[in-house]
Amino acid sequence: MNTAAVFHPAVLHPAAPHLNRSVERLRGALLWLTGFAGAIVMMEPSPYEIASLLTIFVFVCTGLTLRPGLLPLFVLLLLYNTGFSIAVLQITDQSKPTTWVAISWYLSLTAIFFAAMLSQNTEERLALLLRGTTVAALLAAVIAILSYFRLLGSASDLFLLYDRAHATFNDPNVLGAFLILPSLLALQRILNGRLGEVARASVLLGLFSIAVLLSFSRAAWGQLAGASALLMFFTFVTSRSPAERLRIMLIAIAAIMVITLVLAAVLSLDRVAELFKERFALEQSYDMGPLGRFGRYALGAGIALDHPLGIGPLQFQKLFPEDPHNTYLNTFLSGGWLTGMVYATLVLTTLVRGLAYVFVATPWRKTYLAVYCAFVGTVIESAIIDIDHWRHFFLITGVVWGLMTVSQPYRRGRAANKPLTPTLPLAGRAIAYGNSRVRSEACIEFEPATWALERVRSERHGDIAAGLRDSDENKTESDRNRVSRRRRGCSSETPITRGLFFTCDSPALAGRVDRFA
Repeated sequence: MNTAAVFHPAVLHPAAPHLNRSVERLRGALLWLTGFAGAIVMMEPSPYEIASLLTIFVFVCTGLTLRPGLLPLFVLLLLYNTGFSIAVLQITDQSKPTTWVAISWYLSLTAIFFAAMLSQNTEERLALLLRGTTVAALLAAVIAILSYFRLLGSASDLFLLYDRAHATFNDPNVLGAFLILPSLLALQRILNGRLGEVARASVLLGLFSIAVLLSFSRAAWGQLAGASALLMFFTFVTSRSPAERLRIMLIAIAAIMVITLVLAAVLSLDRVAELFKERFALEQSYDMGPLGRFGRYALGAGIALDHPLGIGPLQFQKLFPEDPHNTYLNTFLSGGWLTGMVYATLVLTTLVRGLAYVFVATPWRKTYLAVYCAFVGTVIESAIIDIDHWRHFFLITGVVWGLMTVSQPYRRGRAANKPLTPTLPLAGRAIAYGNSRVRSEACIEFEPATWALERVRSERHGDIAAGLRDSDENKTESDRNRVSRRRRGCSSETPITRGLFFTCDSPALAGRVDRFA
């Protein structure tokens, strides 16, 4: 019997459905908690470390797969931290650098985890993680706004630094940078959502934008503007609907008008206007001079060239008034040439590979665009600030690599112009024709195929041959009768959209897949 099944590449495997659903709900709750804890990092170790460690432990105990596509990320992060570990051997008499290196190893582990956990149930896990991050950003933004305007009483001082809002972070610059990804996610919903979603997302984006403004971080201002423009550009060029493109253009115009009005209202307050004018200047006193930010770049580069193994973490601030404020330079200084070159390689590799997946149609492309644009903004900002221990940077990096990996079947199918064999092992009986599905007792959680770039040749319409091995194995009589009825209902004119056509029957045939000829 010839059958063809159409699957979503990231379908959750439904062995032991009741147990899996319970375990998956626990995993999802922990992912949400990890995303939420990302905004509470006023100390080290922070609640984020505790939440993420618990989440990783549960995933490892209940099943976590590291795909071959993640090997480059694993190797790069391994070499990245190896350089720090070698450099810290020079200063073993100091405890803080050793702790700093240990935290770097752990944060790199979180990046690999975020990438690996997206290999299954991709859309749901991604949504839960980013939903937790968005709620955390909302909490941080509200605290930042209330504390800046002294609406929290004496507690307001706990969330301010030099009259700049830092909320639940140690540094106003980190607050501003953390809010970029949630802002882009809100903007994406405005660009593509329905009326209700647009209204809610607009409120969120407004709160996030005001909090970014009150952080008075010039880098965050620039990153929000640049990443938002990049996201709208990518959404525009990847949209195939003229109506959607018109909508994006109108939203861009409306956004400029609203931002202008909001800025005018906020800057009407003398306190805000004075600090904004001071921070908006391109040249600050701490940037100029021989030991200013840019002067330290030149001096630091000279030190890096003289020390192939680096001078060790946290040592630069002992030689100069402040940290390097340049992650590219700081990796060379703290971890030597190995760490410096690996960090640059990681950034460049992610940018180049990630750009290719911008134009690959996947069910999660809208979210991927927002995350990728946040990564672009963050690594550009890292040229003027140290992001070595920014938790959300490792989260963004892991998510970008995870989505690139699970999107590979889509990209290969697009390049080869033919359906592909999925890389994930399959279990359970899957029998379907055209765009329909026949559910079986052993496999009840199939998602509909969402990828359809073009239609197959007319001679393939109707009964598409896909050579099912041992077609009657482990089938009940009712299964065979049901399939036969379905077959008779498919005429030769039944349109079958191009997708991932493969065959798999019963747990005994798990992983035995035939390519659609």
